[in-house]
Amino acid sequence: MPEGWEAVIGLEVHCQLSTRSKIFSGASTAYGASPNAQASAIDLGMPGVLPVLNREALRMAVMFGLSVDADIAPVCVFARKHYFYPDLPKGYQISQYELPVVANGHLDVELGEATKRIGITRAHMEEDAGKSLHEGFVGASGIDLNRAGTPLIEIVSEPDIRTPAEAVAYLKKLHQIVVYLGICDGNMQEGSFRCDANVSVRRVGTEQFGTRTETKNVNSFRYVEKAIAHEINRQVDVLEGGGSIQQETRLFDPGSGTTRAMRSKEDAHDYRYFPDPDLLPVHCDAAFIDEARASLPELPVDKRARFQEQYGLSKYDATVLTGEKPLADFYEAMVEAVVKQSGAEAKLCANWVITDLLGALNKAGLGITESPVSAPQMAGLVARITDETISGKIAKEVFEAMMAGEGDADAIIEARGLRQITDDGAIAGIIDQVIADNPNQYAQYKGGKEKLLGFFVGQVMKATGGKANPDAVNRLLKEKLGPAG
Repeated sequence: MPEGWEAVIGLEVHCQLSTRSKIFSGASTAYGASPNAQASAIDLGMPGVLPVLNREALRMAVMFGLSVDADIAPVCVFARKHYFYPDLPKGYQISQYELPVVANGHLDVELGEATKRIGITRAHMEEDAGKSLHEGFVGASGIDLNRAGTPLIEIVSEPDIRTPAEAVAYLKKLHQIVVYLGICDGNMQEGSFRCDANVSVRRVGTEQFGTRTETKNVNSFRYVEKAIAHEINRQVDVLEGGGSIQQETRLFDPGSGTTRAMRSKEDAHDYRYFPDPDLLPVHCDAAFIDEARASLPELPVDKRARFQEQYGLSKYDATVLTGEKPLADFYEAMVEAVVKQSGAEAKLCANWVITDLLGALNKAGLGITESPVSAPQMAGLVARITDETISGKIAKEVFEAMMAGEGDADAIIEARGLRQITDDGAIAGIIDQVIADNPNQYAQYKGGKEKLLGFFVGQVMKATGGKANPDAVNRLLKEKLGPAG
């Protein structure tokens, strides 16, 4: 942040709801259909058609409101928002203005050890527009209206955000919640979750807001951070140079990491909002809200607290494991399977998931849902460690084989002859031979070189191909060698 300046940031997030049909028609919302194959007469606003609200979209919007401790409006109203753009076939968008379904919520965002509360002004329902296509056309643009009419909630934050890092933390928390709720797939590349960043700057200590710009449709967390950082620096440079900021809509260029002006930014009155005459006010009664509340899953903050209490995990481990719902589900399925097999500690499961599995998946460019090793298979590996069939070191070899598709832990252990040697008599015999083969080192150890204990441990492990139980090796070596010096 340039010295002496402060940013004021608010985010508008368009969250595409995961309904099978559109918000006011029965047309499919499936992604990837050929252009304009899923644009119905209602989506196009043809004469004589009447929109009918998708009840499931309303339920999802209410679920979101409940998850951020917001007020649910007992009555909400749809309005027509007028603007003219090629991908808006009706010349207006059905949205909500004065009476949105969700208002006055908040998210608590963690930044290091600190927690900051960021207000959510509103979350209103609306229909998505179509999509302009510029590639593959010479001197023209194509219009794909498949997306027109897809249900959205637009989540508008209070201008409580002050840094790009805060903006990303808020956005990630919001993304995590809507995916946990199952109301959005969160796919930023496909436009299911996209962000408009409103940015202004002011001198430190100034109460009045500066003139803001809006950077539209930024589709990754990294790009949001870069776009906001660039816009802060750009505005400060303009103001320090004696210029003024224009209220405008801007676009972010990922290649250059800069924003550029697209058009002047409208105010609310420019959209000429008025209640949609084809849609009655929507009444959310107590029964409907209770139905939505009953369908709420365990939210990330609650799941993290439970993981810490139930499984004895650190805050860090619990945070990582609850970062994505599929990962949390994988971990819990693994713990349950391990307990049934051996009663292993949940902490060991967490270590293997966070360090080994996630590390291998990241290296392979895979997500947890694409893991070639299932939760029960990981449980089988941990069970073989806890019952001392294999050592932790040998387990690494077994895990690599599992990732390569060679089967489960038991099959690999047997096929490769990796079963751990735990018999004290067998290990003691090997120790006797190692001592006999290394008389100089033995003499040095007895002369006071206590560090040579590690040498003997290594020799025993080498002689057993790493299969000897390490605890037994250390215990028996100390007995055989006696005290150093």
